[in-house]
Amino acid sequence: MYVCVCNRVTDTEIRHQAESGCRSLTELGDRLGVGMRCGRCRDYAADLLRQQGRSAWVGTDPAAA
Repeated sequence: MYVCVCNRVTDTEIRHQAESGCRSLTELGDRLGVGMRCGRCRDYAADLLRQQGRSAWVGTDPAAA
């Protein structure tokens, strides 16, 4: 599903960026342009980052990463 229509960025791409270490909306904007034009996607994109960030740490010790 498209999250950022302006830059044609999907939820899958945002999840992939989160798995690759992206932890902020600013960083996501730098990487994919999300939220840099109209801004309507910012809240949902931030939610996806938070959700993916939590699931990435399940069963791991963040201090060991």
